[in-house]
Amino acid sequence: MLMNPDQGDSVVLRWSRHPRCVGLARWELRKALARWGLAPLEESAVLVLSELLTNAARHACVSPGREIETWYLRLSDTLRIEVHDASSDWPEVREPDLEAPGGRGLTLVAALADSWGVKDRNGPGKSVWAELSLHQ
Repeated sequence: MLMNPDQGDSVVLRWSRHPRCVGLARWELRKALARWGLAPLEESAVLVLSELLTNAARHACVSPGREIETWYLRLSDTLRIEVHDASSDWPEVREPDLEAPGGRGLTLVAALADSWGVKDRNGPGKSVWAELSLHQ
């Protein structure tokens, strides 16, 4: 994990694709939320982060050494979570199949977040983002 110095309203972290990084990323998000006074968003925010980061680790097939980056941004009473990866493949919301495991992540993100989306990055890849507000 590489981390930026605390810049007040943002935390930027880099992660390997190892599954245990999801738990570490959640822990860092919880710390930021407490520091920013956004603890009421914790339950939903941690779940959204878990889904976005797990999707990137599982589906963003990129060359070894490419890391996934998380951005936690405080925008007044709103939290923006971004997960950046080097894959150009954009995620798609799938209809949940009750008989097949998985495939519900983005549906869950859409249900919990005020808004979410995907955008191109400068350089290779994309950023998947979600915003959660105290005034939902």
